[in-house]
Amino acid sequence: MGRKFFVGGNWKCNGTPEEVKKIVSMLNEAEVPSEEIVEVVVSPPFVYLSLVKSLLRSDFQVAAQNCWVRKGGAFTGEISAEMLVNLGIPWVILGHSERRLLLGETNELVADKVAYALSQGLKVIACVGETLEQRESGSTMEVVAAQTKAIAAQVSNWANVVLAYEPVWAIGTGKVATPAQAQEVHAELRQWLKENVGAEVAATTRIIYGGSVNGANCKDLAAQPDVDGFLVGGASLKAEFVDIIKSALVKKTA
Repeated sequence: MGRKFFVGGNWKCNGTPEEVKKIVSMLNEAEVPSEEIVEVVVSPPFVYLSLVKSLLRSDFQVAAQNCWVRKGGAFTGEISAEMLVNLGIPWVILGHSERRLLLGETNELVADKVAYALSQGLKVIACVGETLEQRESGSTMEVVAAQTKAIAAQVSNWANVVLAYEPVWAIGTGKVATPAQAQEVHAELRQWLKENVGAEVAATTRIIYGGSVNGANCKDLAAQPDVDGFLVGGASLKAEFVDIIKSALVKKTA
């Protein structure tokens, strides 16, 4: 079957032009597995998208961190999917927990954004995940299934969708879901897709993990059968991002 390993680097709201150029130089010089083994996408802030795209090696791709829910117009501060397409940006991250929690994006809004971005030809990294309170109350799968259900209701073709499971309690906290915890949710998510969308979608859709992934823990996480890669935050700004990309080789030899 062979789901290709996927590593995304979410730079969030970080970087000066000089810092961004340093990160790109580091990535350009890195020795990593080929495109046949791992798909690498980096997501700088909007203001650096064109700069990064112009400098970054051709086997790495660029993603936006968000886009507007419909066609552009009188929406101050927003960026439309059409604008990203015109810039030659192939990917967008949607539904990240920081946008859900800090900006109040609902399951329905995220699903609408996913559907519109796909309709304009973008590929989507769609994020789902639970808070610490939800995990401790035992409602992890209920929350994640509801988020995924909203997206599934709007998506007819999953070929350009990567699902990112990011437990909110593990993002930027240094806490990481154990490999067993990550595998459990990923397996249940895949089962949900099988039962509610279809067996082929469940088998082919990549489900990646996000939440304090770093060079030290990536190999153990990558070894899990239903973990198809990572959405990396802080570590994607550092040299260890290269080690995380190389963890794709764990899958190749498994």
